[in-house]
Amino acid sequence: MIVTFLSTGLCIFLVVVLVRFLHTVWWTPIQIRHIMASQGIKGPAYRFLHGNTKEIVRMRGESISTPMDYSSHPVFARIMPDIHAWKQLYGRNYLSWHGPRAQLVVTDPELIKEIMNNKDGAYLKGRPDQFSKKLLGDGIVVTEGEKWSKLRKIANHAFYAESLKGMVPAMIASVETMLERWRQREEKEIEVYKESRLLTAEVISRTAFGSSYFEGEKIFAMLMEMGTIVARNRYKIRLPGIGKFLKLSDDLESDKIEQAIRESIIVMINKREGKMMRGEENNYGSDFLGSLIKANHDPDEKNRISVDDMVDECKTFYLAGQETTNGLLAWSLLLLAVHTDWQEKARKEVFELFGQRNPNAEGIARLKIVSIIELSYHQLLFT
Repeated sequence: MIVTFLSTGLCIFLVVVLVRFLHTVWWTPIQIRHIMASQGIKGPAYRFLHGNTKEIVRMRGESISTPMDYSSHPVFARIMPDIHAWKQLYGRNYLSWHGPRAQLVVTDPELIKEIMNNKDGAYLKGRPDQFSKKLLGDGIVVTEGEKWSKLRKIANHAFYAESLKGMVPAMIASVETMLERWRQREEKEIEVYKESRLLTAEVISRTAFGSSYFEGEKIFAMLMEMGTIVARNRYKIRLPGIGKFLKLSDDLESDKIEQAIRESIIVMINKREGKMMRGEENNYGSDFLGSLIKANHDPDEKNRISVDDMVDECKTFYLAGQETTNGLLAWSLLLLAVHTDWQEKARKEVFELFGQRNPNAEGIARLKIVSIIELSYHQLLFT
């Protein structure tokens, strides 16, 4: 009788699990698709379990399999062919699927403004997957509410006009180091993307964390390795809950890297705090790291942030600041190499304004041609 009872209980449990599974991966997507279609929102068909991930991987693989035509700059269509194609097919706003999870893709400028403003808090941030969570933690990119406001206030300090002006000498020093390295290479080829990565990493290390690139090199390398794992798993769909019972190689490796990044950042924080305690410095510093440490020691508990918050914000600043600037710089150099007429215009403007002197904050703001080139980068990317 006990065996029969256990067998019955097991059967009921399995039935419940199966029903919940089918409700998540089959019934719910059908309902969402029907509701959205009734409001005029269409999109590619949902594929059981995988959604549209296999289509996206295939389309992006095909897109980058051939050399790019630089004459027309089809950048957006190349790096995001799925969005480019489905936007034309289903309209500016359409429904796609990341596994069984629905995603409303919005490309209409006015709706994007409304979503980004989000004054009433109606639009919640998307939940990061487990690998992205390890990369970004619970920092400003993913958090909301009071915690977001607190972290945003700290981050804003790094972008005040006076703070940015104070960074110019450090930026110039980093550029001079790079140019000297180039001069020593004479006629040898230079891998521009790698060089721009080194430059932006050096600038961020100097201006935001008061260290040289070599001190932050280990952190940058680990963040890049973690980013590779995130990208590798971005379109891999796992069965719901399977990660709690089965650890794959990327799970174990990402856990190891996450802990190593945390330990390296804490060493950097302790080093800055140690200088303050030994009297070598009058305060924690005016850079981004100093602002984080001050917030960690704030006497008002409402303004105080935890050590975990400090680690997450350092990771975010290292990663977001370096990768975005790196991409902008490398792509701009490529376009200037292709369009030599704009290269000459920019060079002429810089020499007319600064001569043989190093640039300064006031003069940089007056560079019209350079500003146009920067703006063109963004326009080419999203058209």
